[in-house]
Amino acid sequence: MMTTDCTGEQTWLQMQHKLSLRKPLEGSEQQEELKYDFNIKGELRHLDTNESFVFNYYKNAHEQNHKRYQVLGHLITQYVYELLERVCMLQKVYIPTDATEDEQRSFFFMSENALTSSSSLIVLLQDYGVFRAGQWGRKTIVSDGLEHGTQIPFIKMALQSHRGVIVLNPNDNCVDLKTENKRISFTTKEESLTSMQSTWWIPKQGSSSPEEHTMYVWDHFILKSAAKNVAFIAHGYGGLVFVDLLVQRKWEVMNKVYAVAFIDSVHNTQHQAGNDPQIQEWIQKHCREWVSNSKPLDKAVVSPMKMNCPTVSAGTEKYGLAPSCCLHAVFKYLKSALKAKTRTAFRHSPVATRSSTSKKRGNK
Repeated sequence: MMTTDCTGEQTWLQMQHKLSLRKPLEGSEQQEELKYDFNIKGELRHLDTNESFVFNYYKNAHEQNHKRYQVLGHLITQYVYELLERVCMLQKVYIPTDATEDEQRSFFFMSENALTSSSSLIVLLQDYGVFRAGQWGRKTIVSDGLEHGTQIPFIKMALQSHRGVIVLNPNDNCVDLKTENKRISFTTKEESLTSMQSTWWIPKQGSSSPEEHTMYVWDHFILKSAAKNVAFIAHGYGGLVFVDLLVQRKWEVMNKVYAVAFIDSVHNTQHQAGNDPQIQEWIQKHCREWVSNSKPLDKAVVSPMKMNCPTVSAGTEKYGLAPSCCLHAVFKYLKSALKAKTRTAFRHSPVATRSSTSKKRGNK
């Protein structure tokens, strides 16, 4: 019998292939033009030609092509959400927790017992963009597949090492009331412009920005979790968001977070933290950054703009592929950092040693 967890490669492939990207969209009159789905390898392919996605489907019609890509993006978002819940067995948690039925809510995902287990906890924090929880980048998913563009390989590896996982959803910041009230469909250029001009955006309480979303989840979930050892993996703008959290919740973060893996982060410690020597020292000691570079994976990279933490190559020059390329290196670093913290804690623990015990006996 096949188990439905995220720890087995065969299970992941089998379950992923049972899900379909091609779900009926209400009001999508030309959905036959989106005859794409993910194959057994997690690659997006046309069902008839087996070709990759064509971005410029309509000639000289940028708005229509953009709308078509938006519809595909919506389908991918729902598809990845389904993978997180059905394949990785993560739970969807709505925030704010005290919201009324009339309030617009955001959500994030976490593994079972993520808050109650004393094992280490890994928090995934993505870049800024239209993509949502579970994605490193939508374009990378479309061009290179689920293994490169989603966070699922990271979630799998975390669960395999018996760690709790929290997948943040920092870009789910507001509701487009016009989209909510109107069926998703392809439109002409004129209709798209009219729609853009009359859009009503309603911010979501507690998640109106990536910074607010992350801080809310920190205050109400991560900080209160039983895990004493928390690690962040932050990509792109996610690195800036983490440093903002560090500045706003300085001592809490320093005490609970043992390591941060930045990937092509856009944070600026001096600009965000000023001349706070404690924050600068903490980042230098507890963080490492992987950057898109022509050097081999994990080779040191000198960055004149960033001298705040050790910087190494992600093993690729392509920004979108950086997370997947440095996956194993990141987890190797987190494992090493956790061991180092454990050794330090053991050395400073008040547990009596043999020598001290012998001395006490001799003094009796």
